[in-house]
Amino acid sequence: MRELVVISGKGGTGKTSLVASLGVLAEKVVTADCDVDAADLHLVLQPTARRREPFSGGSAATIRSENCVACGECEKVCRFDAISGDGPANGRVSRTFRVDPVTCEGCGVCVQVCQHEAIDFAPVVNGEWFVSDTRCGPMVHARLYPGAENSGKLVSLVRNEARRIASERQFKWVLIDGSPGIGCPVIASLTGADFALIVAEPTLSGLHDLERIADLTAHFNIETFLAANKWDVNSRNCGHVEELAADRGIQCVGRIRYDLAVTEAQVQGLSVVEHTNNGAASDVRDIWDRLAKRLHQDKVRKHLTVL
Repeated sequence: MRELVVISGKGGTGKTSLVASLGVLAEKVVTADCDVDAADLHLVLQPTARRREPFSGGSAATIRSENCVACGECEKVCRFDAISGDGPANGRVSRTFRVDPVTCEGCGVCVQVCQHEAIDFAPVVNGEWFVSDTRCGPMVHARLYPGAENSGKLVSLVRNEARRIASERQFKWVLIDGSPGIGCPVIASLTGADFALIVAEPTLSGLHDLERIADLTAHFNIETFLAANKWDVNSRNCGHVEELAADRGIQCVGRIRYDLAVTEAQVQGLSVVEHTNNGAASDVRDIWDRLAKRLHQDKVRKHLTVL
């Protein structure tokens, strides 16, 4: 089983569209949408959920107004300004304290200082995760509720479940739609992966984004590839993107032209390789052929090393 993570320096580069096509082209693959803050791979692969689980990424404080004496100690120690003295009366004081559930960061300090044990600190549900069936095989995906935290923890949960399913069914690939950028969800998407595929745009900001994400994959010592999307929008900048990748030891496995067929396919709930065989679809097929060949070579090399 090999794990390939598709990432980008920012959102909107075409990462998810490419993952959907690679999922169609690969055999015996488990797909995982690890962009849990803004998941959209399901819009193309149209999964049917067969397992649905709540996700709790931490705990939050709540003040029981009937036990609060309005001493104000909890408000004094809260560094996130999540506690205010405008709670309901309880017969002893005209106003009690309350916790804003959106602002509370779940540190638990208020619980420690409350001498009247008026504060509960319980796990909260931050989102959901799913195991689904698609026309490409199993898919693991999730969504965080608006404003919810701990997306890195949810990403790790999604990846571990995808690995478990692939191992159980003896599938060849785990294909991950990683989070954009370089933050905690991206680190959780990348850690321990076999390979990374960066999707980059031929723009000045695309060069900067490539530098940042390449630094991240180099830090984790992950063999990395490059796919230049919409390369013909600015062929000169595309050359600069490929030069930067080459300087960092990143192999470019192909270019994808700008093609309205990609949008037409998405409107129909399809990947571009299912919609047509020409244009961008042909480019994506070439990229997968190169990737599959390279990943197979790596598997053979590691097998020979063990022998």
